[in-house]
Amino acid sequence: MEEQAVFEEELRQQNEELLIANHNAKLQQQRYENLFEFAPDAYLVIDANGMIQEANRKASYLLNVSQNYLIGKPIFIFVDKSNRQKLRTQFNLLEPVENWECFIKPKNGKLFNAAITIASIYDREGKLVDKRLMIRDISDRKQAEEKIKQQAALLDITTDAIVVCNLKNQILFWNRGAENLYGWLAPEVSYQNLQDLDRNDSPKLELAFANALENNCWQGELQQFTKSGKQIIVYSRWTLMHDEDNQPQSILIVNTDITQKKQLEAQYYRAQRLESLGTLASGIAHDLNNILAPILMGTQLLSRQLLSLNEENQMILEMFEDNSKRGAELVKQITSFAKGMKGNYIPIQLQHLIKEITRIVESTFPKSIKYNTKVATVWTVEAQPSQIHQILMNLCINARDAMFEGGTLTITAENKIIDSTYSSMNPDAKEGNYVMITVADTGCGISEEVKERIFEPFFTTKEVGKGTGLGLSTTFGIVKNHGGFIEVSSQVDKGSQFQVYLPASESYQTSQIQTTKFEISNGNNELILVVDDETHIREITKNSLSIHNYRIITANDGAEAFSLYVQHRHEISLVLLNIQMPSVDGFQTIKVLQRMNSNVKIIATSGIEFNRQLLDTNDIKVEAFLLKPYTLEELLNILEVVLNSSDSKVDS
Repeated sequence: MEEQAVFEEELRQQNEELLIANHNAKLQQQRYENLFEFAPDAYLVIDANGMIQEANRKASYLLNVSQNYLIGKPIFIFVDKSNRQKLRTQFNLLEPVENWECFIKPKNGKLFNAAITIASIYDREGKLVDKRLMIRDISDRKQAEEKIKQQAALLDITTDAIVVCNLKNQILFWNRGAENLYGWLAPEVSYQNLQDLDRNDSPKLELAFANALENNCWQGELQQFTKSGKQIIVYSRWTLMHDEDNQPQSILIVNTDITQKKQLEAQYYRAQRLESLGTLASGIAHDLNNILAPILMGTQLLSRQLLSLNEENQMILEMFEDNSKRGAELVKQITSFAKGMKGNYIPIQLQHLIKEITRIVESTFPKSIKYNTKVATVWTVEAQPSQIHQILMNLCINARDAMFEGGTLTITAENKIIDSTYSSMNPDAKEGNYVMITVADTGCGISEEVKERIFEPFFTTKEVGKGTGLGLSTTFGIVKNHGGFIEVSSQVDKGSQFQVYLPASESYQTSQIQTTKFEISNGNNELILVVDDETHIREITKNSLSIHNYRIITANDGAEAFSLYVQHRHEISLVLLNIQMPSVDGFQTIKVLQRMNSNVKIIATSGIEFNRQLLDTNDIKVEAFLLKPYTLEELLNILEVVLNSSDSKVDS
């Protein structure tokens, strides 16, 4: 009896456990059915033949039919015809398919974008039981992506660099404007730290980042570097972006390249500074003349009247007179800088004056200096011979002093027609006919900091007692008062070049212009690769040549030139290439291009004359050399000659 009671108790407990298990199983089944039925995505159970066995409410809603209607129907009829075969392939795969995108066609409804996930269910023996398929409506996401693409396309149109960084200063977005400005492509900078790209390592970047986080915005100027190492100035605007919960999410940066604007501003301020100094110098000269005049006249009068003075006193008077004359000469130079020397302007043939100067310097300058003079038959200029003589002597003396260990002094003169293309490169130049005198040396060169001040009166880098600092300021004043302008180019340890432009006289014969004027030539749709690190030169060259029936592609350095040449080598007819560029310079670029194609036609350009000599020295052969700044007429003419030539080089 006791054993029977124990057995019945165990049986009762087992029945209770079984009931609890059944109850839990029903709850689990109900929970699964609820999850299945009320899921936010469409869920379908499909047999091995693709027939729908079960469908939840969302499936009924998306496919626009009742749940009962779906049972027994092939899933493929609800997929757009263009995607059906692909779905069959995906359906028959053994491995799971995740987020395959296609178009779903509801009954009596419009197509919509969907992402489909397929999973296979197997029994214990590994036999396929059924397929579980989930359909998610991604129409809203697709529309958002399309909107983002459109907005990104608009961002790529702008010339500004637009960058988005996260709160760790890592780059999330980099538009085409940023690629063009900095040289890095978007994949290269993705998730890079913005400060790692700035070789300047400016604390101002850290300040901008901190201000944007604290004040929601920052704006100001930044000095930055491009991929090639070129320094640029940008006007930068930083804005802190927030998410839906108003929490800081990212920083939007818009950078505008103002390098050229700042250069023009510097030229403008420099002109203003020189004008102010000229006004000041004029006033000083007037007062000094009033002081020196009686001293000079008094010493001369005393020396004549006091003939009985002993030798020592006579020497003192002579010293007074000599120093008064020296002071008067300095005042004369100051006046020349400030207002220009008044006098009669007469027609001058510059080639005769240059030959005279050459004879003087050859006989008086150190024998370690070699001379190279090339003077064509140039137009007449209206000028004062003594002042032009002073210009040339000042420039030659400066060249001599820069070549303390010897070198080459080059003096040339040639006719120049300044057109709108040229004047756009140099705001000091006006359109018209000029005679250009070039004085170049191979001396120590001038740094950028010094070059900004070389035309200021009393500014000199020479030792005390070896220069007054008035030579170049006087030269500047004389040239300006003759209606001309000066261009200076220099490289430290390589030399300097001064180009003086003087307006040609209106009295020279009209026939003389006609004999030197070229006929404007047009291209025949040839593709020209223009390589120059100066943005405004690339753009003005591209625009000018495009008007004259050339196709143009541009590169801002040698590395980009190699890439473009590989892509278009069978189309490119000629390469117009600047010698002086950062990173890969013109000499290296020419060598690589010639290794790529020994028959490539290259016109080298430079603002420094002796780069032509360096090409020959390094045995680098090009079709022609074009000295900057050049006129559009010169460029078109030399393009025509080179493109129509076979193998002969062109002497430009």
